[in-house]
Amino acid sequence: MKTEKLTIVPPRHVLSGVVNPPGSKSITNRALLLAGLANGTSRLTGALKSDDTRYMAEALRAMGVGVEEPEDTVFVVTGNGGLSAPAAPLFLGNAGTAVRFLPAAIAALVTGEVIVDGDEHMHKRPITPLVTALTSLGVDIEAPTGCPPVTIRGTGGFTSHHAVIDAGLSSQYVSALLMAGPCAGKPFIVELAGDDIGARGYIDLTLAAMRAFGATVEQVTPANWRIEPTGYRAADFHIEPDASAATYLWGAEALTGGHIDIGTQAADFTQPDATAFEVISAFPDMPAVIDGSQMQDAIPTIAVLAAFNRSPVRFVGISNLRVKECDRVRALSLGLNAIRPGLAREEGDDLIVNGDPALAGQTLPADIDTFADHRIAMSFALAGLKIDGITILDPRCVGKTYPGYWDALASLGVTYRQDIPR
Repeated sequence: MKTEKLTIVPPRHVLSGVVNPPGSKSITNRALLLAGLANGTSRLTGALKSDDTRYMAEALRAMGVGVEEPEDTVFVVTGNGGLSAPAAPLFLGNAGTAVRFLPAAIAALVTGEVIVDGDEHMHKRPITPLVTALTSLGVDIEAPTGCPPVTIRGTGGFTSHHAVIDAGLSSQYVSALLMAGPCAGKPFIVELAGDDIGARGYIDLTLAAMRAFGATVEQVTPANWRIEPTGYRAADFHIEPDASAATYLWGAEALTGGHIDIGTQAADFTQPDATAFEVISAFPDMPAVIDGSQMQDAIPTIAVLAAFNRSPVRFVGISNLRVKECDRVRALSLGLNAIRPGLAREEGDDLIVNGDPALAGQTLPADIDTFADHRIAMSFALAGLKIDGITILDPRCVGKTYPGYWDALASLGVTYRQDIPR
């Protein structure tokens, strides 16, 4: 889609039909890395092909892993149980999973200097907790700004095998260390510093993927894991649909009173964002307080729905949203207030949305600044299903995780007005 702006035309009918969401980004990038660390050939099916997963695949190729793409939803990955220093810095765009997962694996296996870098948005995303933990393992690693770029001068292993990690900002730091653990050469301990952790459900995704590729990992306590030095073995692995992507379709269904068959029941997802289904199902009487700590990527969807709720909604436990692809708390507040001043406000790290069902059917021209964040673009598209004049700036940013999003809505009968650059 070659357009700088996309205005959603509110449909005059309920949205019903069949849409197959893409594969899970979170699981795809975990599986790609683990298959790359394994000895042998793995076949990953149901995989997401998007900006984030292509960055991971390219990084693995640059470090000597064979990655083929014989079909739209398939990766065939051939590894030799190790990684080689790439010839150039690894550029990973704004792929947070790739930037946070790779340094630990590189530190465990690569001999030589590796630079992990990203775009200007990634340069604002903190990585100090992971750098600190890897430094404690004897790794020569630095990130002078506290954000990427990160430079690792690898020696092919760790000198210590007990990592303590501060996971208050993101569970991805924990996942990075866990996935490197089987390659450490000795039993490896990962321990939380304190009780705070980003969405803990993503740790469960990591452990499940590790075990599927042959790892032996034991959760000793809620804050302590022991990983045996088994390495990884190749496996055929199927990736479930992306629960975060499903939230937009659940939201569209709720807003229009339709029925969208996504091929997977909410209860069958293993990803934490699937818990959003229960909240979305309560629309237009969603709870007065919603804790987003364990379903962080679903909050933009629910916050836009809250604009049409019958009563105000306060979102709590969302401070981590400030260090995602953009400051999502601020982006949501700005976008909602662009639709109507006073529709939202920030109180500390909480977001309050003053729901008003009367917004539906109005013409309220608003340019939504997505801040190049795919989730801001996709969530505010839902507002355009009920309000005329909602224009999404930089709609192509959805390519980060859901390249077919606009086509998916179109398949349900949604139409657009496009501003195509010359």
